[in-house]
Amino acid sequence: MMSRHAAFVLLLAFGAVFQLSSGIEVNFTKDDKLCLYANLMLNFSVSYEVAGNKSQMAVFELPANAASDESVCDTTSSLLKLDFEGNSWSVNFTMNEKSYQASLITFSYNLSDSKLFPDSVSNDTKTVTVKPQMTNIDVDTCYSCLSKDMIEADLVNMTLWNVLIQAFVTGGSKSENLTHCAADIPATTVAPTTHTTSTTTAAPVTNTSTAPPPTTTTPTPTLPPPTTGKYSFKPDENSTACLLAYFGLRIGVKQGDKHEEMNFEPNGTHVSGSCGVNSSELTLVSNSVTIVFTFTNDTKKFHLHALNVTGKTSSGLPFSEVNTNMSQWEATLGSSYMCNKEQNFTVASLVTFYTFNVQVQPFGVKKGLFSTAKECSLDDTSILIPIIVGAALAGLILIVVIAYVIGRRKTYVGYQTL
Repeated sequence: MMSRHAAFVLLLAFGAVFQLSSGIEVNFTKDDKLCLYANLMLNFSVSYEVAGNKSQMAVFELPANAASDESVCDTTSSLLKLDFEGNSWSVNFTMNEKSYQASLITFSYNLSDSKLFPDSVSNDTKTVTVKPQMTNIDVDTCYSCLSKDMIEADLVNMTLWNVLIQAFVTGGSKSENLTHCAADIPATTVAPTTHTTSTTTAAPVTNTSTAPPPTTTTPTPTLPPPTTGKYSFKPDENSTACLLAYFGLRIGVKQGDKHEEMNFEPNGTHVSGSCGVNSSELTLVSNSVTIVFTFTNDTKKFHLHALNVTGKTSSGLPFSEVNTNMSQWEATLGSSYMCNKEQNFTVASLVTFYTFNVQVQPFGVKKGLFSTAKECSLDDTSILIPIIVGAALAGLILIVVIAYVIGRRKTYVGYQTL
């Protein structure tokens, strides 16, 4: 159970990878008048139990055709409810005199749905609730939040972004005035939270007066080399490790004009995972970052196939990315992969990994020890040796030829003198 709770945090990494083409737009009416409007993008990540007391990840997006028929409009409370394939997601809104807020998000998911939750050992419908950060929305305005809002609940994570909601529409038409979420407001902006579209156009003037500092666009170069972590996973306490991974890791995060780098700290990191015939996983959960490495093999070679990462930088900048089409760290089955030099690869557009002193073996570990390593091209000096030896021999031959030619010329001149 501990591993399932540790694993659910990592699921947030899937939230940012599925870019919905248009999201979902809801125009809910009452008495033939618009009373609730919503336009948003939403992804889900769910950890659920499969056979062998193991957990598996379900990652899916809110479909654009989700039904909103069960939504409710009232003068002091509204409900945005979206139903899809036996699952539902809803937000309750409440009104006071001058503002309204989202009081509760409820997500119900049906584990008997084999399409979303393959191999689930449960057929139950689970429900999680969480209080969102949609507060102090001025009356007669739309709540707007372009930034990603990562919402955590028990074994569930929801990534919400590109949100435009007016829970209490008056006069039958959506307001042009906006209440922006805190994540969308630059720290240097002193304008009021609520403003009309006309005042929005004045924002560039404010930004111009506060010239962007170079520290927001330039990575901090003073980080020390990351500590090499030594991670291993074994199915139970009575068995030896079936997956080994040693590496130092630095994570670069870019969001807008901000770019930060942070070293992954192995001390205190919780390690879990799984070892399979064709697929193995290593899950690392630290205080600020959760990473899932997925390795696959084709009966001859293995490689890093997928990376899921989520967390917050030291300044509190959240990030969440996934890549399920990778081909790093490839080696022959029965051996390990090794690369001591620094490598870097992009997980997705916002996150870059910098690795140091890597040695991994996700399959065929014997007696808890690494097998013979296949070195990466950066480390492999075996190719240079014949080149160096060949160049030295070529140079020696050239010297001998030159000496021979010079010797012949001197001998010829001597004969002429006689």
